[in-house]
Amino acid sequence: MKALKTFLKSIAIILMFFAIVIYLYNYLGYNDYKYEGKDAPIPTGLHPIVKKKTEHLINEAEAQDISIVITESFRTFERQEELYAQGRSEEGSIVTYAKGGESYHNYGLAIDFAIVKENEDLTWDINYDGNGNDKSDWHEVAEIAKDLGFEWGGDWSNFKDYPHLQMTFGLSIQELKLGFRPKVETEVKQ
Repeated sequence: MKALKTFLKSIAIILMFFAIVIYLYNYLGYNDYKYEGKDAPIPTGLHPIVKKKTEHLINEAEAQDISIVITESFRTFERQEELYAQGRSEEGSIVTYAKGGESYHNYGLAIDFAIVKENEDLTWDINYDGNGNDKSDWHEVAEIAKDLGFEWGGDWSNFKDYPHLQMTFGLSIQELKLGFRPKVETEVKQ
């Protein structure tokens, strides 16, 4: 009986330790997000850090003689539903598998880009090498973006979304739906 009590005390101490660690991590700011409640307002534009990193991306790509343009950034749930309908109930090709509320665009955490050719036309040709260095401009931009903290849709295994870049701040779509939001005051690396 004494051994059982000792064992249960040990388990209680371990559980209490983990509870304290989780509390400190989640409630004292040792993460990049905060809980705003199930009725948290939906963002209405790009998150400030994503916006700043996007500006850096454009400038760093330009420094490598690659001109890019942002073709999509923040998207309303309604706009997302319109895109989801494309190729399904509406004409056109399927361009997304995410319904309204299921895309990082809906929370201001994603952008899409295209390469601008010398004649000012946009290209989505992932093999395009406009700066003539024998490397795909798309892959060069993706590497810059990843160095800035973006995830690149071209790295996905199921659905390659080459124009897509996102910063999740460690949050899943489900967590965003539940009211978790990235902190605005998180330091932006230059």
